[in-house]
Amino acid sequence: MERHLDDELKNYKLKLLKMTALVEDAIHQSIEALRTRNKYLAESVIKRDNEIDEMENEIEEQAIELLALFQPMAGDLRFITTGMHVNTYLERIGDLTDNICHGVLRLSGQPLPKSITDISKLSDHAKFMVAKALDAFVNRDEALAKEVILADTKANGLRDTIMKEIVENLLVSPAGAAQWVSTLFIVRDLERICDNAASIAEDVIYMVSAEMVKHHREKL
Repeated sequence: MERHLDDELKNYKLKLLKMTALVEDAIHQSIEALRTRNKYLAESVIKRDNEIDEMENEIEEQAIELLALFQPMAGDLRFITTGMHVNTYLERIGDLTDNICHGVLRLSGQPLPKSITDISKLSDHAKFMVAKALDAFVNRDEALAKEVILADTKANGLRDTIMKEIVENLLVSPAGAAQWVSTLFIVRDLERICDNAASIAEDVIYMVSAEMVKHHREKL
């Protein structure tokens, strides 16, 4: 029975790794579509969202079966439940990349507002946080997870700076309202990707050390 559980856990981890790869690729492609205003790339990301949704369902069903059939304890139990949470956060990130790509389609043919200089910084930071959060999960790296959580402060600062600039430009140039509002939504979604990466990192800390830092980041 124990060996069978080990085999099932390996299969569960492989599915989570596949989900990780799908979402990381969606992040990369959506940000590239934003940078280049490539509507075909944006449409490709949107079409692949169903694949991420289906993978989320598969992982959730397998996790429930593992809990029901094997009643795992301690570390195995935390790994399975953390995997369920990570799976949910990854699906949310997938939805956010879908949102970004819809924004790219709305902005198709228009240049990114030149005055919004920090959008590329926020995009790069979102990729960084997600990659590090997933590395922390795969490698059970508590120190790296803490680094990701602390990095969320920078994401919030970039979001606030960009949104302030967008509002200022909107007041000066109301004729471009549609462009500014679409850009605002993209910025919001990029920051939410960072939030989900930080949430993954919080769950990693619980998985590794059974320490609950969610809603208590001052413990870090």
